[in-house]
Amino acid sequence: MFKKVVIFGVGLIGGSFALALRRAGQAAHIVGVGRSLQSLERARELGIIDAVATDAASAVQGADLILVAAPVAQTGPILASIAPHLEPQAIVTDAGSTKSDVVAAARMALGDRIVQFIPAHPIAGREKHGPEAALAELYEGKKVVITVLPENDAADVEIVAAAWRACGAVIHRLSPQEHDAVFASVSHLPHVLAFALVDDIAAKPHAATLFQYAASGFRDFTRIAASSPEMWRDITLANRDALLTEVDAYLLQLQNIRAMIAAGDGPGIEKIYASAQHARQQWAAAIEAAERKAS
Repeated sequence: MFKKVVIFGVGLIGGSFALALRRAGQAAHIVGVGRSLQSLERARELGIIDAVATDAASAVQGADLILVAAPVAQTGPILASIAPHLEPQAIVTDAGSTKSDVVAAARMALGDRIVQFIPAHPIAGREKHGPEAALAELYEGKKVVITVLPENDAADVEIVAAAWRACGAVIHRLSPQEHDAVFASVSHLPHVLAFALVDDIAAKPHAATLFQYAASGFRDFTRIAASSPEMWRDITLANRDALLTEVDAYLLQLQNIRAMIAAGDGPGIEKIYASAQHARQQWAAAIEAAERKAS
């Protein structure tokens, strides 16, 4: 059991981590830190945290586990604020959706204390945010990627992994660079596309009519456009190089499909659609099998 867990950012991700640890009986005392006192007080009312801290020094005093669950652009400043007050037993981890930039920020902020920082990324979420969105079961059967650093102690890495396992998660490992390349393709690019499509339609003079007739296909494709703009702005810029590579590849695919549509190339269009359908079906079957195994 952790005697004191400190969470910077008690919204969906940090709040769900707190609730899951509490449900598993792995946290004796949980302290929340954040930009909004109102949000922190709400988290305390909901039983997500036990106490609110207003400064980094008092927050991390006596802590044995610290989670940074704020937007990735805030990771560096948060780590810099706690660095002078970190005690030797404290393990720091994060939940950021990008890792190379987070690791660079951590090295700058923590210096030699980088050994105490174990980068991680839980692959779970909802479009809702804030303390009210937190769920104790959010991480059940979900992946958590730990991007171990050369300086990390194996025992500390296992402590972070065990905390996420207590939340119901399955642990995976990638390097920071591998992580960012993978998620640029399967997470960050889809968010860019969903935001761009909805914004494009909303800007049309007859947007009200278009939205009136949008149905389940549009809803499913654009669901993630309801996510936090601030968080996804930070992710987009933090993973710029890998994301630009994916955007360029997607533009080439769109140009290819556009040429087929213009030429009336039915067989070519069907071939792409069939390939996509097969890949989607295989992926869905693999996910279902993994979920059955986890349950």
